[in-house]
Amino acid sequence: MNARVPTRSSGPMPTHVQPRFADSRGKHEHRRCVSKALRTADQMCSARGLRLTPTRKRVLELIWTRHAPIGAYDILSLLSKEGRQDAPPTVYRALSFLLSAGLIHRIDSLNAYLGCETPKELHAAQFLVCRSCRAVTEFRDSAITRLLARKVKAVGFTADVHDLEIKGVCDTCSTGATAASSLRRNSSRCRRARAAYPRA
Repeated sequence: MNARVPTRSSGPMPTHVQPRFADSRGKHEHRRCVSKALRTADQMCSARGLRLTPTRKRVLELIWTRHAPIGAYDILSLLSKEGRQDAPPTVYRALSFLLSAGLIHRIDSLNAYLGCETPKELHAAQFLVCRSCRAVTEFRDSAITRLLARKVKAVGFTADVHDLEIKGVCDTCSTGATAASSLRRNSSRCRRARAAYPRA
């Protein structure tokens, strides 16, 4: 898990209005979303004196184009299909740069990377990870972050990262699983009925 740990203590952290899990994964202009993320990265790196090299920018673009967690070797495979000869260390260095710049997050449980939705804001985040479809949405609640920071400090521990990964099942997968289970039960009842009352 990787995000910048909030260090400013003056004033409350901004509260983020949370969309429903399913709504956070679609219903937007994807191409415009990717373009915005790249423009933001250009602006941030320019303001901080960081070098957003073509390779780093392309890796960031691939992460946002997927709009879902993507692994390093998946990125490498996509680059290879484009005719590029980037070696694994090159991709990992690009990912390390993007992480340190706050432009992406690492989802540890999936060993994958996800574009940061608000890279200009200093924040820790909670991630809702669906164990069925592997979809992830970034969930930011400053109250959770502050509570976690207090609890961690109280037990004498220094956290490098305050991000959390919350695993479960999204509404879409839950509804699908419920429907499938109902269908299996109905089929089972039909088979028992046919067995009990065979045709003459």
